[in-house]
Amino acid sequence: MTRRARASGESAWRRFLLHTAVLAAISLIPHTANAQSPDIAPPPSGVVPLPEPFQRPPINDPDNPLAMPGRDQPVTAEPVVGGAVDELPAAVQRMRDMIMRAARDADYEALRPLLGTGTGSTQLSFGQFDGDPIDHIRSLSGDPEGFEILAILLEVMEAGYAVFDPGTANEIYVWPYFAAMSLDDLTPKQRVDLFKLVTSGDYEEMRAFGAYVFYRVGITPDGHWRFFVAGD
Repeated sequence: MTRRARASGESAWRRFLLHTAVLAAISLIPHTANAQSPDIAPPPSGVVPLPEPFQRPPINDPDNPLAMPGRDQPVTAEPVVGGAVDELPAAVQRMRDMIMRAARDADYEALRPLLGTGTGSTQLSFGQFDGDPIDHIRSLSGDPEGFEILAILLEVMEAGYAVFDPGTANEIYVWPYFAAMSLDDLTPKQRVDLFKLVTSGDYEEMRAFGAYVFYRVGITPDGHWRFFVAGD
């Protein structure tokens, strides 16, 4: 990955932190028709608010992209790092291939049908956003055309994957596999894999925070693109 590409990834990470800080500031504004009451205390003055550490969500939490609404089986299996791409379910392979092809071709309209509509649409944010989902994805990019975020999406999908809740009704395939690991336990080779996505500075910040919180993708065993989000 070129230094310029890595710098672009870092700028995306910085924008994500700034976006998180703005959302935290908005949460402190007195309640209005569109505001939500925060469940946690505001961070100390001068500290950039960060998302909570990555953890398995409640099964029926519709706002968490790792939850599977409508499933009530207990979650007991620990996530595992996956193997070769050809070991993925066929439907997962197909969705991954279509996402990567659209990102590689810079074809946003090819992404549109993959995102779905209504309650089953791909989750693109932990908060609410108005308007077209393609416009929202473009807005995450550092360049006005939205090429940077497509490059990030492509690199995420080129990384290895992890299987969350394997063998349960909540099973889901998540890229990159760092989302399922402690960053302190990465091998040298795995750290090189991570640096394809983030800079060493980002790595140290996430280590201090306690989790990988950059962009990730989830696909269900039946090939549904469940989420594309950063944070937790």
